[in-house]
Amino acid sequence: MSNSKPVHRQFLFLVLAACVSATASAQTRPKRTDIGAAPTGILWVGNSFFYYNNSMHNHVSNLVRAADPKIALRATSVTISGSGIDWHDMESYFRPDGIGKYSFVGDNEIVFNKPGRQFDAVIIADCSQCPIHPQLKPVFHRYARKQSEVVTAHGARPIFFMTWAYKDRPDMSAQLAEQYTVAGNDNDALVIPAGLAFTKAIARRPNLEFYQPDKRHPSLIGTYLAACTAYAAVFKKSPVGNTYAAGIDPVTARFLQQTAQDTVEEYFGR
Repeated sequence: MSNSKPVHRQFLFLVLAACVSATASAQTRPKRTDIGAAPTGILWVGNSFFYYNNSMHNHVSNLVRAADPKIALRATSVTISGSGIDWHDMESYFRPDGIGKYSFVGDNEIVFNKPGRQFDAVIIADCSQCPIHPQLKPVFHRYARKQSEVVTAHGARPIFFMTWAYKDRPDMSAQLAEQYTVAGNDNDALVIPAGLAFTKAIARRPNLEFYQPDKRHPSLIGTYLAACTAYAAVFKKSPVGNTYAAGIDPVTARFLQQTAQDTVEEYFGR
């Protein structure tokens, strides 16, 4: 009789562990784990999740330049506040003499780029809850295919940006991860697991604030974490030790870099 409770507890633990293992193994895994050669021009297509904190494309570009000043990465964002994946006219973004025709360099000097296709990769994000919303989830998957087809037809590579859960809705994280991964697999597209990086970072350092007061948009460290995740996923280089820290204190920046790298390694099984 004295051993019955420990045995019972051990049995329950084994059952629980089996259930957790089954759930983990049932989650969809990404088929594409890289995009081949590193892109030289990236178009970011999304909404305010991208443009907060001086735009995520700037932070990723700064990480790239800090790692290798010789790399000339051209990047820009096309964002619409509150937009879903279906709000964007992707075809128009590839029109000749349109987006990317010229760039601002140095002391606001305008440099006209060589005519032709300006971007070889397009990073796409849907609205914050659209991929898991009962009415909008079918729209997400329909336009994930449509937008990917347009991008591919223009000789570029589509990349999906997995967004993060709301601060007061942590249950969104696994749901968003699943839908973005499914969409990536359906369209042979790489997925940037930024949402999973948020979940991991919050679990490790719950004292840090990754959100704006609205519990939706990213704080600076949230944007930087997502940028490090994008850098690791797209360029296949670790952000750990990168000298660009976006003005964040070195200890916190290093933590965010490491969390981003850990997330990418786990998600892609690298």
